[in-house]
Amino acid sequence: MSEIPTDEHAPVQGEMPFAIVGGEAVTELPKDLYIPPEALEVFLDAFEGPLDLLLYLIRKQNLNILDIPIAEVTAQYVAYIELMRELQLELAAEYLVMAAVLAEIKSRMLLPRPRVAEEDEEDPRAELMRRLQEYERYRKAAGELDTLPRLQRDIHVVVVAYEGKPVKRPPPKVNLHELLGAFQSVMKRAELYQHHHITREVLSVRERMTRVLSRVNAEGFVKFESLFIVSEGRMGLVVTFMAILELLKEALLVVVQSEPFGPIHVKAAA
Repeated sequence: MSEIPTDEHAPVQGEMPFAIVGGEAVTELPKDLYIPPEALEVFLDAFEGPLDLLLYLIRKQNLNILDIPIAEVTAQYVAYIELMRELQLELAAEYLVMAAVLAEIKSRMLLPRPRVAEEDEEDPRAELMRRLQEYERYRKAAGELDTLPRLQRDIHVVVVAYEGKPVKRPPPKVNLHELLGAFQSVMKRAELYQHHHITREVLSVRERMTRVLSRVNAEGFVKFESLFIVSEGRMGLVVTFMAILELLKEALLVVVQSEPFGPIHVKAAA
């Protein structure tokens, strides 16, 4: 078996230092090094209050918030508080109040109750469940608000200083001829939005026939021109003429002319 040739000039990696202190590499630990127990820090999940901790324990165990096993949750809650005390963490009084509430609910559920009281008494967990549901809604809303873009966190305002000279823009000079031309173009556009409204005819041929026949029956012999009311306009004249023609057609009127080119009279048929 042949030996592997070694190169005396090949680079050799040196020992990596533990730290650099004062610009010098430290490769060996000091023999008199003492690490106090307080130097060991344990970082736990930060909770914003007792409801936050309680909701965390429920979600961690995949429990239903509407049917909380109060004994199990109380044991976990008290164990967490004891852990916080052992680690010398600052413990707020709110956590202890919640522990007392859980203990009270647990005792109320363990104690026997009369049958009559069971029907009327509310579930001891009901108030706690309502508080947890309300807290969860606010927590979800706060999380959605936190995802929105925030000034100085996601959006930064950029201010650019302009060192140039301000530009003066004088207003344009408009003479009267240009102003009238602009107004004329506006008037032309306004004419495009005009609407032609067709109104319902207010005159009735049947009603005019009744009026003409009543007058002829009352006077007996009526001049043809007197049956028309000029103030009604062209529409009124046409309606009256159509009414006279309809009466002649139905043989209710008779038209009489005594001589050629003489006046025309209208009378009722015999």
